[in-house]
Amino acid sequence: MHQLTISLHSPSTHSFPSHAHSSLSVFPQYPILILPISIPNRPHSNFASSGIQLSLPNYYSTSLASQNGLIHGWKLRSLGLKNIDVATLGNLCVDIVLNVLKLPPRSLEARKAYLEQLSASPPDKQYWEAGGNCNVAIAAARLGLSCATIGHVGNEIYGNFLLDVLRDERISVVGISEDIDVTDSTSYETLLCWVLVDPLQRHGFCSRADFSNEPAFSWLSKLSAEIKMAIKQSKVLFCNGFGFDELSPSLMVSVLDYAVEVGTSVFFDPGPRGRSLSTGTPEEQKTFHHFLKMSDVLLLTSDEAESLTGIGDSLLAGQELLRSGIRTKWVIVKMGYRGSILVTMSSISCAPAFKVDVIDTVGCGDSFVAAIAYGFIHNMPLVNTLTIANAVGAATAMGCGAGRNVATLEKVIELVRASNLNEDDEFWNELVNNLDAQEVTFLSKMVINGSNGRLNRVALQKVVSELLPKLKSAQVEGKVPF
Repeated sequence: MHQLTISLHSPSTHSFPSHAHSSLSVFPQYPILILPISIPNRPHSNFASSGIQLSLPNYYSTSLASQNGLIHGWKLRSLGLKNIDVATLGNLCVDIVLNVLKLPPRSLEARKAYLEQLSASPPDKQYWEAGGNCNVAIAAARLGLSCATIGHVGNEIYGNFLLDVLRDERISVVGISEDIDVTDSTSYETLLCWVLVDPLQRHGFCSRADFSNEPAFSWLSKLSAEIKMAIKQSKVLFCNGFGFDELSPSLMVSVLDYAVEVGTSVFFDPGPRGRSLSTGTPEEQKTFHHFLKMSDVLLLTSDEAESLTGIGDSLLAGQELLRSGIRTKWVIVKMGYRGSILVTMSSISCAPAFKVDVIDTVGCGDSFVAAIAYGFIHNMPLVNTLTIANAVGAATAMGCGAGRNVATLEKVIELVRASNLNEDDEFWNELVNNLDAQEVTFLSKMVINGSNGRLNRVALQKVVSELLPKLKSAQVEGKVPF
């Protein structure tokens, strides 16, 4: 069950690495792959469907689909190739962002009445925004990655809005469906998350998932052929702790095990649900620890890493999670305004945060994930991967809200080029002092590469010179699908 989350966010100026829940930047990518979901003007019929539908964005001419069997060829190739860079699992929702005089009450009964009052009539569309894992997909697509979202979208105004946003961002949608009798129509509606902001800029989050002990989509009992195809086609599958609020633990295990079977790398970010999952039902605990051990990449905040390991030192906590894993290749710890670290069995990389004017931290962690996936897929040096992730998260923090307001590629390029890092040698030296004779690669504003005590410094100027051509190439050329 969700707990009401209240976080303090007030505009300020400081460094920001990227973590937490613009103009449109468009890249020509694959035709949008729409697999069985509820769609506008179609009767509500348990979402039963067969086959695959291809829906072309407006910028593709109608002749494109018929020339030389282009679409047919794409479909055939898609069956065996990993032509999706990043797929996200679940957590598709619409955020309704409202200013309120006071945040929701804490008691469950009062909060439920509060939510019913909010939901009585749809607020103006200007307050709607794509949320949840849409943030990851949008941020990744704006970096030039081909993206898909696996999740449920209902057949109502909010679902139609979400589909429109994802389509505009060139993101494929793979619907989850099962041919069963509907007993509770609300379980088929698009998830809404009410993001409430009080006069002190504190955030409160409220949704119908707060009031049920069952996953929101408990009616889904097995992986469809369409979901399996999407997982198999993807290089990276991103899952987070909120997936447990929608899908049963047994289905989450099926997703993870199938991804491992077909060679898809799994990224897992427990998020704030990690603490409750680690002490939840026996099935939740077992599934949660299965994800911790079998995922390729773990992403956590320093507080979350400490909560799971009992170790206050972020580096040592990261190493403990790595040692406890079976397939774990990277453990990434986000340390707020300090920066971020990436731990592997053979190396440790650190990157200080970028200094920016922080407006809103919602969606920064999702943006950070997208950029980590970008570095992972492109086999970039680890410190370069952290650098671009810090930049993408920081660029999102400079806007208000998530969804379509996450970092644009133009803003990321601007931040990387400005190269305004928040270096704190005293902090980093103290952090690495607890390591046993292990060298740490560290991003530095110093021009000359080389070691300084325990830190092997990599010049920011060198990293920027390697990142900018890649980012500019994505900006100019986009991604060519055929």
